[in-house]
Amino acid sequence: MIRIMKMGEVSPEEIFNRNMPTNNVTDTVAEILRNVRSRGDAALKEYTKKFDGADLESLTVSAEEMKEALAEVEPEFLRVLEKAAANIRKFHSRQVRNSFIINDEEGIVMGQKVIPVDRAGVYVPGGTAAYPSTVLMDVIPAKIAGVREIIMTTPPGRDGRINPAILAAASVAGVDRIVKAGGAQAIAALAYGTESVPKADKIVGPGNAFVAEAKRQVYGLVSIDMIAGPSEILIVADGKSSPRQVAADLLSQAEHDRVASAVLVTDSAELAEAVRDEIERQLPLLEREEIARASIDNHGKIILSENLREAIETANAIAPEHLELCVDNPFDWLDAVRHAGSVFMGRNCPEALGDYLAGPNHTLPTQGTARFSSPLSVDDFVKKTQYTYFTREALGRVAKDVALFARKEGLTGHARSALSRGEEDA
Repeated sequence: MIRIMKMGEVSPEEIFNRNMPTNNVTDTVAEILRNVRSRGDAALKEYTKKFDGADLESLTVSAEEMKEALAEVEPEFLRVLEKAAANIRKFHSRQVRNSFIINDEEGIVMGQKVIPVDRAGVYVPGGTAAYPSTVLMDVIPAKIAGVREIIMTTPPGRDGRINPAILAAASVAGVDRIVKAGGAQAIAALAYGTESVPKADKIVGPGNAFVAEAKRQVYGLVSIDMIAGPSEILIVADGKSSPRQVAADLLSQAEHDRVASAVLVTDSAELAEAVRDEIERQLPLLEREEIARASIDNHGKIILSENLREAIETANAIAPEHLELCVDNPFDWLDAVRHAGSVFMGRNCPEALGDYLAGPNHTLPTQGTARFSSPLSVDDFVKKTQYTYFTREALGRVAKDVALFARKEGLTGHARSALSRGEEDA
C-alpha cells in the first residue's frame, strides 16, 4: 500500500526512486559492442536469436512486411496515429531554428547555419510492451529538422516479426529503414554501422539498462539524446481534486515499470487518504497489476504539505519527469515551476494525454536532469556551424587588439597571424 507521510519526513532526494538498476551491465554491454563492431550483421543475428528467440534471414523489414502490417492494423488506430502525428508536427514545427547573419558593420559578415544531422537512429523498445507512441515522438522531430535518413531499430518477436502497431507508426512518421534488433546490440549497430545498418550521427530513444549503458558507452563517437531512468510522475493536487482521477494518474505511471515512481503532494489530508483507498480499488483493474503494485508499494508516496507553494517548491527540488498541477487556476502557478520535464495543467489534463496525443514530446529528462536538460525536440537533430568574414580593411581596424589579446595569453603566433595581413608586422 502507498505510504502517506508529512513533508520533512523524507528529503526531496528520497521522494523519488532514483537508483539506477544495481546489476552491473557495463562489462556485458562492452563485450556486445565489441562483437557487433567487429562482426556486424552476423553478431546482430546471433544476439537476436539468443535474446529474442528469432532466427532471422534478413535484419531489415521488407516492403511486403510493411504492407502486411498496415493491413493488420485496424483503421481506427491508423486514424488515431494520424491525428497524434498531426498534433506532434504542429507543436514541434514551432521549434525550428533559423540560421542568421549579422552584417551591420562595414566589411564584416558573421552568421550561423543551422544544419540537420545526416542520419538519425531511433531505438524503440519491445519486450513487455510495444510503444508506437515512441516512434511518433522520436521520428517526427527528426523529420521536421530535415534529417536525410532515419533508421529505426526494434526487437522482433520469436516469429521474427515486428509488432504491426510499431510498423504502422513508422509508416505514418516516415521512417526510412527498420532494423529487427534490440538491446545493446542495436545501439552498437547504429553507432558503428554494419552491412545492414548505416552508421548514425545521433541515437535517440528509451530502453532498458542494457540500452542505457550502451548509449553511455558509445557517446562521443555518436551523439545521444539522454540516459533515461525509470519513469516518474509528481502530482500536486489540492483538496478539490478527484481522488479517483488522481489515483488513476498515479497508476498510469506505476504500470510502466516496477521501479517507476508515482508521488502525490497535497495540502489535503482528506484527499491523501481518499487517493490511497482509490489506488487499492483500481489496482486489480489493471492488466499490469503486478508491475504497478510493485511500483506503488516500493516507490509510491503521498506527502502532506502545508500549502501549495510548499508543494511547488518541493517539485522544483525534485525536478520530476512529469508534473501534474491539479489545482484551480494552474496558470497562476506555472511561473513558479522551474524544474520539470513536462507540466500538465489543471484537472483535465492527465499525463497519458501527453504520452499519446497532445503534441508536446513524451521523451523527457528523468533522474532530476530536468534541472539542466530538456524534452526531445527538433534541436536534438540539428547542429550549428558559425562563419566569419572580414575584409582587409575591417581586419586592419582590429588586428592590434587581437594581437594584444593573444600576447596576454602568451600566444605570439596568434599575434603574428592577426598582424600579418596589415602594414605592420609582429
